[in-house]
Amino acid sequence: MLTYAKAGVNINRGNEFVKRIKPLAKSTQTRGVVGSLGGFSGLFDPMAKQYKHPLLVASTDGVGTKLKLAHLQNKHDTIGIDLVAMCVNDLVVIGAKPLLFLDYYAMGHLKLKRSVDIVRGVAKACRDSGCTLLGGETAEMPGLYAREDYDLAGFAVGIVDKSKMIDGRSMKQGDVVIGLRSSGFHSNGYSLVRRVFKPSELKGKIGRRLLTPTQLYVKPVLDIVSRVSVKAMCHITGGGFYDNIPRVLPKGLTAMIDKKSWRIDPLFSEVIKRARLSEREAFRTFNMGIGYIIVVSPRSVSQVQRILKKHRVVNAVIGKIAKGKEVQIQ
Repeated sequence: MLTYAKAGVNINRGNEFVKRIKPLAKSTQTRGVVGSLGGFSGLFDPMAKQYKHPLLVASTDGVGTKLKLAHLQNKHDTIGIDLVAMCVNDLVVIGAKPLLFLDYYAMGHLKLKRSVDIVRGVAKACRDSGCTLLGGETAEMPGLYAREDYDLAGFAVGIVDKSKMIDGRSMKQGDVVIGLRSSGFHSNGYSLVRRVFKPSELKGKIGRRLLTPTQLYVKPVLDIVSRVSVKAMCHITGGGFYDNIPRVLPKGLTAMIDKKSWRIDPLFSEVIKRARLSEREAFRTFNMGIGYIIVVSPRSVSQVQRILKKHRVVNAVIGKIAKGKEVQIQ
């Protein structure tokens, strides 16, 4: 008899996995959760949050080929942080508070310890972002994935009051651009990064540094928007400075960025050197040490920086808003 288990999908092991991660999910619960993990869907009551005109905001993402580094290092307890961060950092750009997160985890063979480690990272990032891990999907798919391979994707839902939504429309010439330091390459550019280092390097110290999880900006950013009139914000992900900043700029305005205003990690410089990248291509591929941008009026700069200091977020004034069409990096 050819059973499902003999075909490579072990339902009992899947049930054991759900049993093991239930405490992790429970540790992320916030006000608004209805029911518990394990049903066919997750329930959340948005009215548990008080808003005059609530708008739901959604974002989805993955972690790309950074997964390859997790395999090389045999370290899987931080890749879930990347997954959550890439979604919730996008939500807060318009001032939204993350409410819930769901993940999709697919693999060739369900390895319990590795899988629990992954979800442990997801749960930690959810707690650090103040959102609930409401559920997810685990799919064991032999034949589609190699036995040791897995993939991760997820999505987050947040909420913002319509009157407090940050959309860049109030931005004007002379406003100041504040850059928040990244923790490294975050989760972008790894298809290139993996090409310039030898496998032995990726298994060693360099690989460990490259596996540093994506910085979570939710709590400091929400603290800022609750106290300061923010003009615009931007999450620097794939596309770097040249593709992400224009997404929040009103017509006729651009950002003048001073690349000497912050220290660029030597690891970025090493990748650029080995790949022989032009400066423009580097700033279009990587975050170059700045993972998030906040635009405010000059009079608000000191207050924003005080809040960031309280949250221990390294930052710098990296530019200003001016008339123009294309982002200028000087």
